Amino acid sequence: MRKSRIGILTGGGDCAGLNPAIKWVVKTATDERLTRERGVEYEVVGIRDGWKGLMDVDSSSPYPWQDMPQNYDASRPVLLTQDVVRTWDRYGGTYLGTSRTNPYDPKNNRSQQVVSNIKMLGLDALITIGGEDTLGVAYRLSWEGVNVVGIPKTIDRDLPGTEYTLGFDTAVNVITEEVDRLRTTAGSHKRIFVVETMGRHAGWLALEGGEASGAFIILIPEYNFSLERVYELIRQERDKGARYNIIVVAEGAKPDGGREFVLGETLDSFGHKTLGGVGDFVAKGIAAALKTDTRSMVLSHLQRGGAPSAFDRRMGRYFGIAAVDLIVNGEFTRMVSLRNGKITSVPLEEATGRLNLVNVVTQYDADRYNGRRSILNVSVMV
Repeated sequence: MRKSRIGILTGGGDCAGLNPAIKWVVKTATDERLTRERGVEYEVVGIRDGWKGLMDVDSSSPYPWQDMPQNYDASRPVLLTQDVVRTWDRYGGTYLGTSRTNPYDPKNNRSQQVVSNIKMLGLDALITIGGEDTLGVAYRLSWEGVNVVGIPKTIDRDLPGTEYTLGFDTAVNVITEEVDRLRTTAGSHKRIFVVETMGRHAGWLALEGGEASGAFIILIPEYNFSLERVYELIRQERDKGARYNIIVVAEGAKPDGGREFVLGETLDSFGHKTLGGVGDFVAKGIAAALKTDTRSMVLSHLQRGGAPSAFDRRMGRYFGIAAVDLIVNGEFTRMVSLRNGKITSVPLEEATGRLNLVNVVTQYDADRYNGRRSILNVSVMV
């Protein structure tokens, strides 16, 4: 029987849904019945800490596998078996570890070392679970002859070519739960809370989290906001008797004539600045203009944490199974995808060339700064 080795890694920010995907890659690839039917015996090797793990592989042994999870050594991949991953789908984060390392960093390009290490490890295919940056690296490696398959992961849900990315549903649930908790203190103290979510370029988290939690105002990166309009909306709501208000704002949202708020000018290896501060800016503006008790809260990494929701567990399962199907069929340089409610796949190039952003015309009410109020007649904003 022919043998084949699959590598798998998680890159970028952690989130819920990664461990379920890894588990189902392993279970599908090593299923005994499917092995007999396919005539191929697959072995799955987990790469530690994303692309960093493939840059820093310990080549002192031709088979540098280590047990899991004892004796963690990022330079040594781990052999993944069904026994190892049996309970992984219950937990958030990634047991393989992750990093925001870029092998194609212009300041220190180590891409050829990655290609060399893939060959040294005997990987016939590599499954990469990540967002725009991680999958962008995978796509570039395909030009070097590496057989890659992608699984979409980002709580921002900004990847094109798929209607869902792992981690999004759990993150929306976190936003909803935290806003629910804030309502008790907001109502008790007649207070306005501004909740800052993640969302660098795409406002899906703020929009759908705000819709689910019933936020009064939602500010997104795709539409610059006017503070004067925010004040006006709050005044109107107060005139109707509202005791408090909840405002949800994405970290990448910008005021009219302004720019995105950054916590520092330092860039990561993919050229990104760390965003943050827009929530505090909005809260201070409201407090000064309306003379009302206003607080800001940054959810930050809370949105990434916790156990995966039922939907993320299911999607991790489906995406993991589909990724192995692509390898079995020899369909490389593709990303598994959810489209029209069905699991399918798209060319990896399609998933990395642009971003999936909120359509302000059909999905956002730019006058109310909130979700749409017309669904069947999307051209009409009521």
